[in-house]
Amino acid sequence: MQISQKVHALRLPFYVDSLSAMPMERYTYVYLIYGSEICLIDSGIASSEEAIFDYIKKTGRKVNDISLIIHTHSHPAHIGATRAIKAETACSVAAHPTERIWIENVELQASERPVPGFHSLVGGPVAVDRALDDGDIVDLGCGLKLLVYHTPGHSKGSLSLFLQGFKILFSGDAVPVPGELPVYEDVTASVESLRRLKSIRDIHYLLSSWDEPRKGEEAYERIDAGLRYIQHIHNAVLRVAGDGPAMEPMELCAKVLKELGMPPEIANPVVARSFTSHLTLRGQKKII
Repeated sequence: MQISQKVHALRLPFYVDSLSAMPMERYTYVYLIYGSEICLIDSGIASSEEAIFDYIKKTGRKVNDISLIIHTHSHPAHIGATRAIKAETACSVAAHPTERIWIENVELQASERPVPGFHSLVGGPVAVDRALDDGDIVDLGCGLKLLVYHTPGHSKGSLSLFLQGFKILFSGDAVPVPGELPVYEDVTASVESLRRLKSIRDIHYLLSSWDEPRKGEEAYERIDAGLRYIQHIHNAVLRVAGDGPAMEPMELCAKVLKELGMPPEIANPVVARSFTSHLTLRGQKKII
């Protein structure tokens, strides 16, 4: 899908194993910025390189035009095909410094963040060639420049990228999608990051990894909806936790999911971590 003259979006469906019998259908977006070369924002899961390469060829470009992959963060659906793409194109890989270790050592990530089916999602480790941090400018040539925003919460090193001139914001997984499983490590940081993204003036497109492209005022409405969803989750966590003794994370997770109207059987340690992060704000009713 072509978003603008220089930006293309590619929706990549996949399945994630769950603790229940049925795998969950998911999708992620990767984005291609076409200049004299191609910058790829995230790479999808392992084997996504086939769809990415096919799309590039269909749009009249060459696979070897990929010169840079920027990772919004290091989770499996964002780094899975990077090893294969780098092997094919010899492109550079960029990410926030705190995400580097999980990209270069995927076995460490698998042990510290045990996502079901992890090894089917990630094609292997890859070296990070360039560290990006808040305020950096990535010059892609042809007048294309990305301003880097450090937007932690979903992960410590999550990045958002603003294509200057075109006013296109790539937000990775920073903006929660109402009704979807919430995934963030630090709820306070997530709220602060969303407020910062909302302060960016004149966003023409919001391009998220786990939501459909949003244009104009709808971009700001989507950020607001993400903030309200975090508050809704906080309310549910407070109701479930009450004033009683602390629950085990997975017990809390199942009960909060039920409170939110989601099947308790889809509970997993990653979502449990999202809910337990709210307990640090247990004495605070309003958090947005």
